[in-house]
Amino acid sequence: MKKILALSLLSLTALGQSKPLVSHMFTADPSAHLFQGQIYIYPSHDIDAGVKEDDLGSHFAMNDYHVLSQKTPASPVVDHGVALKLEDVAWASKMLWAPDAAESKGTYYLYFPAKDKEGIFRIGVASSSKPEGPFNAEKEYMKGSFSIDPCVFKDKDGTSYLYFGGIWGGQLQRWKSGTYGATDESQPANGQPALMAKVARLDANMKQMSEAPRNVQILDAAGKVLLSEDHDRRFFEAAFVHQYQGKYYFSYSTGDTHNIAYATGTSPYGPFTYQGVILKPVKGWTNHHSIVEQNGKWYLYYHDVEISGKTHLRNIKVTELKYRPDGSIETIDAYK
Repeated sequence: MKKILALSLLSLTALGQSKPLVSHMFTADPSAHLFQGQIYIYPSHDIDAGVKEDDLGSHFAMNDYHVLSQKTPASPVVDHGVALKLEDVAWASKMLWAPDAAESKGTYYLYFPAKDKEGIFRIGVASSSKPEGPFNAEKEYMKGSFSIDPCVFKDKDGTSYLYFGGIWGGQLQRWKSGTYGATDESQPANGQPALMAKVARLDANMKQMSEAPRNVQILDAAGKVLLSEDHDRRFFEAAFVHQYQGKYYFSYSTGDTHNIAYATGTSPYGPFTYQGVILKPVKGWTNHHSIVEQNGKWYLYYHDVEISGKTHLRNIKVTELKYRPDGSIETIDAYK
């Protein structure tokens, strides 16, 4: 059943503090897209599962997804109800973490991470004839997929690319050798290239990768790959890709330093050159976002823990995102 949630927002005409978009449930990791002329939001659905908190995120024990929508970022939010449940994903055992969505030829696709029966994070895909779902999951996870935080970017030529990866609980570090190392939690040594997100072109049916995943390189101004110890700039999780004035913007969370940073390039594969911070750290340990344009204005969807004060019980928000004339993005402080 749809729920229309008429929660007020502060003005989005200037950067400033925003109110939670919904308060009847906890939501996080909002992936916002413009479908059918309005904004659809695909968030995680946080719950208090009573799981002890740890560094691997075991307390983020989510088990379903809701889809939300707004006519504009300042409009009331519609909760379209449960779009996909853990019990309807045959290969998954637990932890429906941050999802993303895409459209192709009138079909809508939901991409999501979950742990398989062996406790390994994989990426699944589900489809629907409607952007709000409900979604029907494929019986198997995507071949060759691993880790978390899928993001799908559809280029102007219709080609779609899947980005994914997350360190620590997201298990990206366990794949350093190319195969899964169940007990390998180490990251590259100082002076070595940092762990990188992955990217692969999707095939025409949007349900499988059509090539082996490649590293998403993030370079400094001198053209050198960011190093493992560069915690303020290197990738950690939460990849998102959008295009502005012909450039590709790869944005992401720096994880343990809690920034949403971005880098730009001339190809969806990268390499991308680091540019700066989009969003400073928010209240709560995690920082995860998406960027969407509507009617010539750009918006940043993100989350914090204003309602609960607890890291694993988050609430999504939105604020306007602004570009400078040179294409750089103004840094946002969510509390000023």
